[in-house]
Amino acid sequence: MKSLLTSVSLLTGLMLVLASGLPAIAETTYPLDDMEPDLRDTASLQRGARTFINYCMGCHSLKYQRYVRTANDLGIPVDLMLEHLVFDPDTRIGALMENNLTVEDAKQWFGSVPPDLTLYTKLKGGPEYLYTYMRVFYEDVSRPLGVNNLLFENVGMPHPLLELQGLQRKVCKDIPRLAANGGEMRDPLSGETVTERACGEQLVERGYRPLKLIEGSGSLSPGDYDQLIYDLTNFLYYTADPSRLERERMGVYVLLFLAFFFLFAWLLGREYGKQSH
Repeated sequence: MKSLLTSVSLLTGLMLVLASGLPAIAETTYPLDDMEPDLRDTASLQRGARTFINYCMGCHSLKYQRYVRTANDLGIPVDLMLEHLVFDPDTRIGALMENNLTVEDAKQWFGSVPPDLTLYTKLKGGPEYLYTYMRVFYEDVSRPLGVNNLLFENVGMPHPLLELQGLQRKVCKDIPRLAANGGEMRDPLSGETVTERACGEQLVERGYRPLKLIEGSGSLSPGDYDQLIYDLTNFLYYTADPSRLERERMGVYVLLFLAFFFLFAWLLGREYGKQSH
């Protein structure tokens, strides 16, 4: 009995430790946008790698991923990888994709060390989280860096792609007023929809985006920026599990082998059954 209680206590303690170590999936209740990764789209993965190395790698590393693995998986010739995506001449193609940001500098500049992003899309709510997060920065003059994020309020990270996306601001919108039955309320005389002014969380709850892009503040159109973030997210989805496609391909052959083997195992078992009787 004593040993049973000890085992239960150890198991409970282990569960508490694991639970405390799990990252928060979302800091707010803001809904995530749909995003379907496509690891067979090598052009998207190549563009995502370019975006990450040019805009993100100064702060974030990919310490579980190597340049050579990335080049081979994404169909990038090694010489082009070294020329265009490896900026340190002393870095070899087989090196891990780390940056030169020290812990001391990171804490002084940002207050904490920026996380490694190799496994980010697995540990932080899936690729939809990153895809949404990079599209909902907005102007907030009360913050030290002048921006905030709908998905992660009071985030300490600056908007690294501000010059590409442009600056977004929170706005209020006139939206249809809801009737008691849940439908849109209409004027009984004109038949026109009755609207009401809504802001912030009210817009989010009704499925409206509470941000508006300041026209001309970014170098990319909204569609082009969304594509860039899709490519970046697609690439980080790949780094979280580089062998995913190969594993899935091998899994098909394994299942076919097991199905084929099962037939002969069943026939052999039937013959053994006859002899035992």
